[in-house]
Amino acid sequence: MSARSSAWPLALLFAGLVVYASLYPFTGWRFQGVAPWAFLLAPLPQYWTGFDLTANLIGYAPLGFLLALALLRSGRRRGAWLLAVCLSALLSLWVETLQNYLPVRVPSNVDLALNVAGATVGATTAWILERLGGLRRWSQFRSDWFDRDAHGGLVLLALWPLALLYPVSVPFGLGQVADRLESGLRRLLADTPLLEWLPLRAQAPLPLSPLAEVFCVALCLLAPLLMGYADMRSVMRRLVFAALFFFCAVSTASLSSALTYGPAHVWSWISPPAGVGLILAVLGALALLALPRRVCTVGMLLSLAVSLSLLNRAPASPYFAQSLEVWEQGRFIRFHGLSQWLGWLWPFAALVFGVRAVVRHPAGR
Repeated sequence: MSARSSAWPLALLFAGLVVYASLYPFTGWRFQGVAPWAFLLAPLPQYWTGFDLTANLIGYAPLGFLLALALLRSGRRRGAWLLAVCLSALLSLWVETLQNYLPVRVPSNVDLALNVAGATVGATTAWILERLGGLRRWSQFRSDWFDRDAHGGLVLLALWPLALLYPVSVPFGLGQVADRLESGLRRLLADTPLLEWLPLRAQAPLPLSPLAEVFCVALCLLAPLLMGYADMRSVMRRLVFAALFFFCAVSTASLSSALTYGPAHVWSWISPPAGVGLILAVLGALALLALPRRVCTVGMLLSLAVSLSLLNRAPASPYFAQSLEVWEQGRFIRFHGLSQWLGWLWPFAALVFGVRAVVRHPAGR
């Protein structure tokens, strides 16, 4: 029996993450006079680090797990393990081959072997869970806790912590794209008459006032929280979800500060406005526990609209250039761009999701 599963979109998104991390920075493509498949028979590399070995092994384990899980939940139990491993191996072979054309990347047969080994571990874990009844228990748990159409919301909620990893000017303030969009349009339309048609800002935007920042932090937290509420079946379940949600939010923001400014600054994101906004969001979460599911979706849309309006009237973080240098010079060079794109696009994807949910489930249905 097949069932819709959030594992499929998560597997596709994770495959995109793997491609991005493997081919970043996507510049300098050229043929370097080496056969594309030469790395398969090349001697073992003389230079390697423990971080590279661990990253290549662990990096493909979630992909193998998600692919096997998606295949198993889709009713393809026979051959699910083998197909998940083969698909992961083909993806690894493809990106390693493409690295031949990037001067800053080096294809490696060791990387390929570690990728396949990681995918095998992940697929085997999913297969064992299925044999032990873990997938059946998860299906039962999901049907008890979430609406049967909660696939899109669960995927977006799973991506939200990843989007928070990149440093932002306002804690939890995703979707601040006005400055980047304006500067990009200026470069694109430079020396053309179309530049005069753009509604460009004549003066630099003013920073948010402390009160505006408080409300922005609160609304940025309430938007994903209400997305989860809209898929929950009872008040008690919403209460448990809210506790886990705020724990995840605080942990992710602290991890982002530690990665950006060092472990000594793990709590540097908690400014007075951020702390008050967090408390306000917690109080709002408690006050909205019994809100009808459709009203939760509408509240999410309103929270996103107001927070995006506030964020995109404010200037970018004054520490943006400094934090960018830290990320680009460290081991996270492969992931900083992807996390930044997630941070830019997540609120707009949530807006599209919320509007579709309201249209598909009109009031009184």
